[in-house]
Formats: sequence, structure tokens, C-alpha cells
Amino acid sequence: MTRIKGPVRFYLYRRCLSTVLYWLMILILAGILGCRDQKKIEQPWNEPLKKVAKEDLPEFTDTLSLQDIGASIDQSLVYFRRVPQTRTYDYGGDLYNASHMIVSLETFKAFLETGPTVKELSRFIREKYTVYQSVGGPSSDVLFTGYFEPTYPGSRTQSPDYPWPVYSMPEDLFQIDLSQFSDAYKGHKRLMARLDASSRRVLPYYTREEINRQSDFAQKARPVVWLASRIDRFFLEIQGSGRVMLPDKEIVRLHYAGANGRKYSAVGKYLIENNEVTKEQMSMQAIRRWLSIHPERMDEVLFTNDSFVFFNEGQGGPFGCIGVAVTPVRSIATDTALFPKGGLAFIQAALPAAMGQPKEQWPSASLFVLNQDTGGAIKGPGRVDLFCGAGDWADFTAGHMVARGQLYFLVLSP
Repeated sequence: MTRIKGPVRFYLYRRCLSTVLYWLMILILAGILGCRDQKKIEQPWNEPLKKVAKEDLPEFTDTLSLQDIGASIDQSLVYFRRVPQTRTYDYGGDLYNASHMIVSLETFKAFLETGPTVKELSRFIREKYTVYQSVGGPSSDVLFTGYFEPTYPGSRTQSPDYPWPVYSMPEDLFQIDLSQFSDAYKGHKRLMARLDASSRRVLPYYTREEINRQSDFAQKARPVVWLASRIDRFFLEIQGSGRVMLPDKEIVRLHYAGANGRKYSAVGKYLIENNEVTKEQMSMQAIRRWLSIHPERMDEVLFTNDSFVFFNEGQGGPFGCIGVAVTPVRSIATDTALFPKGGLAFIQAALPAAMGQPKEQWPSASLFVLNQDTGGAIKGPGRVDLFCGAGDWADFTAGHMVARGQLYFLVLSP
């Protein structure tokens, strides 16, 4: 069979896309997708943030003595200075525009540069800032996990030693933003879709299993690099970015490019529910060990997660969802549909003092952080992912961190 390649193939995709989107718009205008009386999906909470009374505020002490918080603030300032200054950010129903967010961060950073004591910093926040607390999950607290930037061996070319491709964004994947067709879909997620030219239908993009079953998928999504381990590729997707060390010791930085739009399901949960790993022993390291011992069951386990992530090669980073570099132990990922992107936050949770420390011995920590990222598994007001950086401590912490704590957001009082 002759395979159509290059510009001709791209032209035919464009023609098919135009035809299918035409019929999609007809369906919307006919009312099948754009009914005026359709209700938006309601959240199970009224507001994810609640204002904290002055007498209920925590002590604002920083476990790491404010190290690197200024650098993280600068990254959020980059974001706020490039968005429209009238864009608003929701704090429990109170709206603050980007101009105010800039002043809020600049004021906070300027005070930190005076070298305040813990008491002076706490008094400054109480006098100058309004503090909001996450309503949390069912038990009113927040579940903290961690992520990091891994380094894995790889190559720019496929070989028996490097058989696992890290794919770039597929050329047959496109986004459908229904809000462009009807106000009824304002605030809804974009749909990740593909064309089925034979049936002239728009379909959800392929699942993880479907991608892995296609021997010619590299024709649709050019591999950026090839990895030595399928397990490494899976964890690269979970982390959302990483480094690849080539045979000549060159380091390639991989950044998140997009995903297939399918539901994320945690393989750790699957292993717990099937009595393969106990809840108490669960960690990224435990998952890796189990997959290494049971390669014959890898399809069964990995295919429970339909989500699949694509990457591109880049410089610097890793970058969060607001397009700025995240800072180790100073950047968090939350559900940015609920919490203000780029906002200053304060967290309380347990962190290890050293590698290998048993989780039950982790001391309580409190840190100022910036809300600069999100993730497929980070949904609702009761979830936070802490960026731990790179290296052994980051690997250990991110792999074992499952801690309950509190999340606050701070903004300069108007």
C-alpha cells in the first residue's frame, strides 16, 4: 500500500478537517450541542477559597528561611506583566485584576528584602494582606503530593538499547473549543479529537492502549528521543517534564507539549485495589519495583491510565502552566480552574529532612510558594502537587510524599 506523506498528506488532513468541522458546526447550530437551556456543570462547592479571620491566621514562618522565594515571585511577575492588566483572579468571590496582583507580589518581595523576623513578617501579613484558605477535601484539609524533574538515559535514534519513543504532538490531533460556537460552553475544557476520514466523524483521540497498539504511530507523532525503559517513559509522562542523558552525555530537556485529552487514572490506585501493593507501602518507587518484577503485566497496569502525554525539546525550565519556570520547593500545582494562577500561597505539610527518612518521621514544614502549575491528577480544592526539583532528594520526596495539610492564598488588601 502506498503511504501518502509530506505536504500532500497534510493537505488532505486539512481538507478532511474542514469538512468535519463544517458538519460539526451544523449540528451545533441545529441545537444538538448548543442547547440554550443546557445547564453548566455545577461544582460540588460554592467557593474553593474562604476568607480567614485575623484571629484564625497561622504563624507565617518559612521552614527554608525564605530561600529562593524571591526568584519564584519574579517568575509570577513575568506572567502577570504579560497578561491583560484588566484580567481578574477570583479569591473566594473577591476579584483582583492583574495590576493589583503585580503590586501585591512586589510589595511582599520588597518587605522580604528587609530581612524581617518571623514576628515582623506575620504582623506585616496581618496588617497588609487578606488571607484565604482552601476549603480542602471531604475532611477539610488538603492532600499534598510531589513531582520532580527526572533524568533518564536515552538516544536521538532508535536502537535495541533505546526502543521506546517519546512522541511529539501528533499531526492528526486537534482541539475543539465548543465555547467558540455557543456561550453555553463557556468555561468548558477543550476537546482533544481526531478525524475518522472513512466515516467523516470527529472522534476522541486515541487512548494510551490504542497509541501503543499502533506500530506506525511514529508516522503521526515524530519521536523526540528514544528511551531505554518503558517504565521511564511512563514516569516522564507523570512528571510532565524531564531530562534525557544521551550516550555522549549531552542533556536534552523535554517539556510538556500536550496530551490526548483522555482521563487520567492512577496506576498506584489500581495496584492497591488489586492487592498488589499496600496503601502504606505505595510510592513511585514501589510502582517502579512492581513493574520491573512483573513485565508480563505491564500492559494490564499501564493501560488502566488512558491519558498519554506528548513532549517537545526545549531550553530551560521546567515550565508550569502559566509559561514560566517553576522553582524547586517554591512552586505548586493546583486546579487552576479554582485557584488564582500565579498567586502567592502559604502551605503547611510534612516534608523529609533527609533522603530515606521514614514518612512517619517527616517533620512539619511551612513554606511560601507560588501557584504556577497544574496537572491531570490535580483536581478540586483538596489537592496540591509540590515541585521538588531535580536530583536524589527530589526523587525521594516526590516519590513518597502523601501528606495532609493546609493551603492559604495571600493577596494585598485593597
